[in-house]
Amino acid sequence: MTTKPKRTKTIKPPLTMDLENHLAAVCGGLVCGVDEAGRGPWAGPVTAAAVILNPDDIPAGLNDSKALTEKRREALMPVIKEKALAWGIGHASVAEIDALNILKATQLAMQRAISALSIAPAGALVDGNYKFDLPCKVDVAVGGDGLSLSIAAASILAKTTRDQLLVELDTLYPAYGFARHKGYGSATHREALALHGPCPEHRSSYAPIRALLGREAA
Repeated sequence: MTTKPKRTKTIKPPLTMDLENHLAAVCGGLVCGVDEAGRGPWAGPVTAAAVILNPDDIPAGLNDSKALTEKRREALMPVIKEKALAWGIGHASVAEIDALNILKATQLAMQRAISALSIAPAGALVDGNYKFDLPCKVDVAVGGDGLSLSIAAASILAKTTRDQLLVELDTLYPAYGFARHKGYGSATHREALALHGPCPEHRSSYAPIRALLGREAA
């Protein structure tokens, strides 16, 4: 009788500043990590954050925001803001998403986040594989929020900020459950849309909302 080998848990290497240091050497100045939250949801803005970490005072526990609990993200946000050399938040509204498309709206939110930094960076290290047009030299890192400390910090600020905005939207539009699903296409969100139709914070350019609006117009 053969026994199955025990599964070994994959241990991810710790996040570092290696990518930031490489880009800083190329561009000759400070580098911010940039990430966004909210490209997939059907409602609410897309939010971006930019963070320039102090290499001598990095907050403990930074990680990809998706790997952290909501409570941990909320605890880290003020620590990141306090310890960072600079941080900035930018949003693109639902109207801008519908007018521009989500990719261009994401770029706009990232541009606004970098412009909100109190220190102008020489470079931006962006999570993903798309080189957005930003007001400094850009490098990208696929899975960067699990590699780069700066991107991880940005991912925490972006997600926590956007989640808080959706909680506020829940008080304005309580029928949709925004505080629970944050605008994503959950079963409860679908049910609420079927009952009440979309509200002004729904992205009419997204297929599920567009289809619903088409049925209402018919």
